[in-house]
Amino acid sequence: MSRNFTIPSVIFALILAWIAGASFAFAASLSISPDSGTPTAKTTASGSGFSAGETVSLRFDASTAASIAADAAGNFAQIVLIPKSAQPGAHAIQALGQSSGLAAAATFTVRTNWPSYKNEPSRVGVNPFENIINKNNAKFLTLAWVGILGDLVDFSSPAVVNGVVYVGSFDGKLYAFNADGCAPQTSCQPLWTGATGNDITSSPAVSNGVVYIGSADHKLYAFPAKGCGTSTCAPLWTGAAGGSILESSPLVANGVVYVGAFDGKLYAFAATGCGSASCNPLWTGATGGKITSSPAISNGIIYVGSQDGKLDAFSATGCGATTCSALWTGNAGTAIYESGPAVSNGVVYIGSADGNLSAFSAAGCGQPSCQPLWQGTTSGIITGSPSVANGVVYIGSDNLLYAFKASGCGSATCSPLWFGQPDGSQAAIVSAPTIANGLVYASENNGMVMVFNAAGCGSSLCLPLTQLLTQNEPIVSSSPTVVNGTVYFGSANQNVPPIGRLYVFKRSR
Repeated sequence: MSRNFTIPSVIFALILAWIAGASFAFAASLSISPDSGTPTAKTTASGSGFSAGETVSLRFDASTAASIAADAAGNFAQIVLIPKSAQPGAHAIQALGQSSGLAAAATFTVRTNWPSYKNEPSRVGVNPFENIINKNNAKFLTLAWVGILGDLVDFSSPAVVNGVVYVGSFDGKLYAFNADGCAPQTSCQPLWTGATGNDITSSPAVSNGVVYIGSADHKLYAFPAKGCGTSTCAPLWTGAAGGSILESSPLVANGVVYVGAFDGKLYAFAATGCGSASCNPLWTGATGGKITSSPAISNGIIYVGSQDGKLDAFSATGCGATTCSALWTGNAGTAIYESGPAVSNGVVYIGSADGNLSAFSAAGCGQPSCQPLWQGTTSGIITGSPSVANGVVYIGSDNLLYAFKASGCGSATCSPLWFGQPDGSQAAIVSAPTIANGLVYASENNGMVMVFNAAGCGSSLCLPLTQLLTQNEPIVSSSPTVVNGTVYFGSANQNVPPIGRLYVFKRSR
């Protein structure tokens, strides 16, 4: 038996209103590309389904970002500038039709990457987009979580790309962690690891979905940056070197991976590999000593230091042969150990074991061998790399962080603007400083990362604004990575095996 149902008029009206609302919700659409990026980045907002010719207002969160007229089909495309003040995380971009009332929204994720040692290919060690940690709140940085590794993180400095942090360990493994941790836990296991055949003191470099890292087993390794779907991943390919790749960290530029080795050669590999499991270099650059310096690039020139006391400058495209000579060399004086060059405003800066920071013209001097434009003197041995920002060069020497005027002082030998030391025990600074949002971060082998006001303190000797401490481990040779309001660096905790640690600090308030 069939029955007839009559829908009351009130309910029918509500159904019609719901249908109208559903139609309204789907009448307009908005997409953005790219959907993530840094503050001050640009994204293209593309809308459809709006009324013909109407003005569409675009908003980033609560602020008006742009307005544009839809075309005759109700479509538009408009570039939206992400505000400099936009903090890390998800933000709404909304399109509002001014005459039709139609609305659509999309999500843009504000995120800054730090893809390799010292961030930029020029190795200046700067994050220009940090907008959370500043000199007023740095004292509120507290340990947020730690990543667990098999052994000490020695010299390897974290790379952070697309929500994943990568770092190498002395146990010969590359580790990948969720960059946001594993809350509610405070001790986090890796997303995946990639094994090499010996110690890793090289820092990872991430480019085009591949993470590259050197090993003491005489190989450069290329792993898939997203992992392989299991906890342990095999490399996509390896590059063969004639000596150990130690503290020299890969540099990726224009489809080529550059890295130095202990046999005194700079190696250049195709970033896409060679179609085989093991690849030979495209070319090598010969120097006069062992290389533990990380290469830098600027204007088509690769710079790297050598333990023969020279800065070597090579053409980034090679020389048309399998072995290339330097275009020119700079005489630093004594051995260049882990100190890698930094290039800024046409000047290359590098430190040497005699305690001098040397500044060379990046264009050379028109001769095969060049002398420094000027040298900055310190009181100890320099093994760490310089970093440069806002007209100042920062470099560690023994237990002090030195700040020099980047343009020199008008004479051959320059004194520092100021120098800083920790409050408490003193030890060597062998890492590279990191500069972000008016602060300079420096690791020291006394179990801490020091955070200074990058402008100094108004006197010649400055103390840190705060000190970020490890747990039961003095070695902090890993340079800090500062992105998205977070400080990452590697070390250990000798009292709790497995001892390797990735330390992660965030602002508590």
